[in-house]
Amino acid sequence: MTSPIAALACLIALPFSVVLAQEKADPAPLSSVAHKSILKPIQYVEYDLPNGLHVILHENHGVPVIASYVLYHVGSKNERPDRTGFAHFFEHLMFEGSDNIPRGTIDKYISGAGGNLNASTSFDQTDYYLNLPANQLKLALWIESERMMHAKIDEAGVETQRQVVKEEKRRGVDNQPYGTLFENLAALVFKNTPYSWVPIGSFQYIDQASIQEFRDFYKTHYVPNNATLSIAGDFNLEETKKLVAEFFGPIPRGPELERPKVELPPQKELQKLDVLKENTPLPATLHAWRAPKETDPDAYPIELLGSILSEGRSSRLYKRLVEKEQAALDVEAFPYLLENAGMLGVFATGQRDVTLDQLDTMITEEVDRVKSEGVTQEELQKALNQKETELASAFGTMNSRAKNLARYHVFYGDTNLINTELDRYLAVKRDDLQRVANKYLTPEGLNLLRYPVPAVTEAPAQVPLQKK
Repeated sequence: MTSPIAALACLIALPFSVVLAQEKADPAPLSSVAHKSILKPIQYVEYDLPNGLHVILHENHGVPVIASYVLYHVGSKNERPDRTGFAHFFEHLMFEGSDNIPRGTIDKYISGAGGNLNASTSFDQTDYYLNLPANQLKLALWIESERMMHAKIDEAGVETQRQVVKEEKRRGVDNQPYGTLFENLAALVFKNTPYSWVPIGSFQYIDQASIQEFRDFYKTHYVPNNATLSIAGDFNLEETKKLVAEFFGPIPRGPELERPKVELPPQKELQKLDVLKENTPLPATLHAWRAPKETDPDAYPIELLGSILSEGRSSRLYKRLVEKEQAALDVEAFPYLLENAGMLGVFATGQRDVTLDQLDTMITEEVDRVKSEGVTQEELQKALNQKETELASAFGTMNSRAKNLARYHVFYGDTNLINTELDRYLAVKRDDLQRVANKYLTPEGLNLLRYPVPAVTEAPAQVPLQKK
């Protein structure tokens, strides 16, 4: 059975820092000691256009391809509580076309040129990427500049995408086992903040919004001074600078944005919610604690702690719940670290004859053991080895390089973290893991979200017919 956490990641785009335990194979073999990365540094040039667009160029002639990536610093947390889903709606709407691109032809232009494209929305960002042969750079720049300058926002496009988004939510959230997990989790952990609703939003708000509200949202957020353009691949640097200025320079600067504030008072008591759904196939429980935002120094030990708890068959939770007790079908821990907040969750899908209380007790005992005893050097080393492998893989394609260069700039203010972030993980010590476990994974800070299996109602016995 596909992990609910992994499946929902398709609908709720995950930041690069999120680690999901999708595979149960053990991490890479152990090294005797943590070592410095031997990855070749990624070279890039970055600058701003006069209209505020930040540009990052990574020239690489290894393969005759280019990847263009536009990151808009707008996600669901930038929405009004009575207009949720706008950022995700625009992820779809900006494929409709523009004043100079006929409706429904963007994907045809890209596929016809031998490329591919996609987009995603999260709590903090909306992004668009195009992967093309190297000789199609102008096509990529034209499409993205058209989207930024004058995307088509009319009644026909809005109504089309209203239906698309509704069907996406019905299919991927409402009708899926555990499909409401992230909706309920965000509302529980991030209550009374802009993170308390998820990017896919709510039907009624998209239906209630006027065409002018959509146009105002576009003019406010999809502007050069709220965007980063990152290009990686086989191009000439100086020629590309001229093309970027030609295509994006005429776009006017947008209004200065006021960033939403996220204020989370300390959680002083356990929060618990049981979600009753008819399509819940197996009992499932999720333990979640608030964690630091992605740029906090504690983010690195928190991520590694999540790996130690559940990554691979030798991880603590897997050995206890799945192998030893045979109480769970699967278990995973996931750090979910955002721009202004974060959480660390542990999700377990139980066997049919196991109670939720039993699952909760076992998870609590394993978390408490980490808090009281710490972790072993072997466990830490496995997590570090896996992180090094993960980062090497993440930066292996032009598309992933373009994405991560932009993200490090926007959310960390340090584009060069693409070359140095591994050192921050390698600097984590065993004491750091025990410290963050005790700091964040407290009993009063626990948010408990459970999916019990609905009780089976027996049909009434049939009364035999009486002969007359």
